[in-house]
Amino acid sequence: MNILILGDVVGPSGVKAVKERLPKIIEEKKVDFVIVNGENAADSGRGITKKIFEDFLKAGADVITTGNHVWDHKDAEAIASKDIKFLRPSNLPKDSPGKGEGVYKKKGKNFIVLNLMGNVFMKKCDDVFTEAKKFIEKFELGNAKANFIIVDMHGEITSEKMAMGHLFDGKATMVVGTHTHVPTSDYRIMEKGTAYQTDIGMCGDYNSVIGMNKENSVKKFLKEKDFEKNFPSEGAGTLSGLIIECDQNTGLAKKVNRLILGGSLTQ
Repeated sequence: MNILILGDVVGPSGVKAVKERLPKIIEEKKVDFVIVNGENAADSGRGITKKIFEDFLKAGADVITTGNHVWDHKDAEAIASKDIKFLRPSNLPKDSPGKGEGVYKKKGKNFIVLNLMGNVFMKKCDDVFTEAKKFIEKFELGNAKANFIIVDMHGEITSEKMAMGHLFDGKATMVVGTHTHVPTSDYRIMEKGTAYQTDIGMCGDYNSVIGMNKENSVKKFLKEKDFEKNFPSEGAGTLSGLIIECDQNTGLAKKVNRLILGGSLTQ
């Protein structure tokens, strides 16, 4: 089984790249299951709309994960309440709409996706490691109820993500970090067989400041008076993510390959 996860989709450039390139990637790489982090996909670069959510599903995504910007667009609460293919961080307050984990049946296998959000330098949420331990006690990788387990750890700091990777090593198919919009080069299979990458980067225009217009971002840091509210850069988008080949018996990773496709990052 091959699983693909794409990092934070940022604005129109990222959305266009996913819609245009994902179907071909699924076909060429023989991808069986696709996760897309869509929390920055709206035109403003914050949140996600119902149309974009539906467009990602049409392009081949099986699940959309999110993060700290999950509620930044008014559509999100309604999507979360009605569609299990939309996940918000599991450790958000318990009265939050929707769910943070989902079980998805495809090709005769159960794919379980867990969406977490870090506690350090992020919006207030419940303890992420306590939430992770509860999940581990609930699901055992490799049995009929949990053939594959994918964890999207949406967080700011590398140490928190790395610790989460080690906590899940041998207990999940893959643990990947999202949120910083910059892909790290530490993708690997850990000692007990779990694929890991500290951050899988973003899908968007890398000729930018983490997906936002670079000129305007520089003005912000210079504290210039004509600085505007951040808005996405709309150059050619790069797809950034991770493809995992998995053992169908154990659910663990066999091969891990980074995906960097299109736009300025590959030049």
